[in-house]
Amino acid sequence: MDVCSGYEPLVELTRGGIVESIHLGALAAVDSDGNLLAAYGNPDMVAFPRSSLKPFQALPLIENGGMEAFGLSEEELAIICASHAGTDEHVRVLKSIHQKVGLQLSDLQCGVHWPIDKETSFQMRVRGEEPDSFRHNCSGKHSGMLTQARLLGQSLDDYLAPVHLVQQNIRRAISSMCGIHRDDMIFGVDGCSAPVYAMTLNSFAWAIARLVDPVGLDEGRQIACQKITHAMMNFPNMVAGPGQLDTVLMQVMNGKLISKGGAEGFQLIGIMPGAIAENSKGIGIAFKFADGDPLRRATQRVVVEMLKALGFEAEMASEAYASLNQPTLRNFRGIEIGKIRLARPIQFFS
Repeated sequence: MDVCSGYEPLVELTRGGIVESIHLGALAAVDSDGNLLAAYGNPDMVAFPRSSLKPFQALPLIENGGMEAFGLSEEELAIICASHAGTDEHVRVLKSIHQKVGLQLSDLQCGVHWPIDKETSFQMRVRGEEPDSFRHNCSGKHSGMLTQARLLGQSLDDYLAPVHLVQQNIRRAISSMCGIHRDDMIFGVDGCSAPVYAMTLNSFAWAIARLVDPVGLDEGRQIACQKITHAMMNFPNMVAGPGQLDTVLMQVMNGKLISKGGAEGFQLIGIMPGAIAENSKGIGIAFKFADGDPLRRATQRVVVEMLKALGFEAEMASEAYASLNQPTLRNFRGIEIGKIRLARPIQFFS
């Protein structure tokens, strides 16, 4: 199989007036009715959303009354949907969940890594501290899965097994939101050892659009979607962390969208109904870079250009978003050496 099948040149980096590097990507934008609004590359390309899946993995917990049963706050729900940076504030919220639910640190099966937040990591090293699983960027998701297991009276030691009731409920929720039969979802194992499912970009974009605009879904699902989107927008710092794309974007957009990135160059954005114009539908955007976009600079460029095309020029040009809107490339002395730009404009269908 051609690993680049379905991708097209999406973002270019120039030097000396010529294109030096190209990021191949694919994109789909879909409204909550399922209409394809824009595409780049093949919108039917299948990819793993990785951590972009987290808000959907939280749905069964909310639908089954988990917030009420354990007295979980919006802030705690936000970190359940997060790829957090491992700050002390993130750990505080995680410990609160564990205390309320009756969980132990040893219950987490996400693994251990140093905090993504550089300052936190530096301060821990200065103090001679070693990281534990609370610092792992997926520990919120895992805490949510453990909370689901506790709520359902299921075992905790195998909560990541695909046959576990928690994972079966998650798979059904994802299948329903994406409009894909469960048997057509490709199973994989994420970096944190949890199940993850590949799907087409347009089906996931539709799922995001429905998450922010759940009109037509059953009442319980609508309420769960609203709780998740509101928690993410009200506590954006829990969803990622200081200076991180998802957090800064939601802060700048101030209730107009949710944003959730995933590893290997996957990104989702859900634009709230009414954010673009009166009575506008919710819109879901999903895109993926073939090279994984390890520096996230191609992702940042696409986010800016997509949102400008949708009418959010002022937000993208704001000082608060300047660090993530850098079309000019500079060297270590600050000298301009090139540009980062779209290979061609992303046009919305009429």
